[in-house]
Amino acid sequence: MVINNDTILKDNDPFIRHESVPVELPLSAEDETLLREMFQYVVDSTDEEKAEKYNLRPAVGISAIQVGVPKQLTAVVVDDEDKNGNPVHYEYMLVNPKIISSSVQKAYLSSGEGCLSVEEEHQGYVVRSARIKVKAFDLISGKNIEIRARDYLAIVLQHELDHFKGILFYDHINHDDPFSHPPGAIEI
Repeated sequence: MVINNDTILKDNDPFIRHESVPVELPLSAEDETLLREMFQYVVDSTDEEKAEKYNLRPAVGISAIQVGVPKQLTAVVVDDEDKNGNPVHYEYMLVNPKIISSSVQKAYLSSGEGCLSVEEEHQGYVVRSARIKVKAFDLISGKNIEIRARDYLAIVLQHELDHFKGILFYDHINHDDPFSHPPGAIEI
C-alpha cells in the first residue's frame, strides 16, 4: 500500500469516523506489513528530502483508519524530553493499545494539535490527560508492553487512540472558548 498525503483519508470522508476493531494476534502477514508501512511513513515524514519526494506531511503518529483500514493499529515516533530535560526518543508499532489509567490532571499543547487527516486549521486547546498508562502489543519489541506516558507522548498516544473511536482532535476543542486555560492544566 502506498501511504502518502494523497492516500490518507481526510476528515471530509465519513469513513474516518468509523470505529476500529481489535486485531488478532499473532499478526497476519497483511496486518504486519501495514503496520510496518505506517511506521515507515512516520519515520520518513520528518526527513525533508523524503517528505518532498514522496508527498508526505510531517507526522509523529498514524493510525490504520487513516489509510482506510478500521483496525486497532498505530505507529508512533516521538522525540521528547524526560523530567530532567534529557532528550528521549520513543518508537512504537502498537497493536490493540488500550488506555488503562489516566491522570486527573490535564495537559494541552500551546500550539494546538494537527492531524494528517485534517487539512484545515482548527485553533484552540485540545485538553487531554497529562499522564496515561497504555497496554498493547508492540511489534518492535515483539511483546506485550505497558507504556507510562506523560506530557507530549501522552498527548500523541491519546490522539492516535481517539482515531479508533472515530474521534478527531478538534472534537475536544471548547467551541465557546477555544483558548480557555483549564484550571491546573499543564501547557506543553
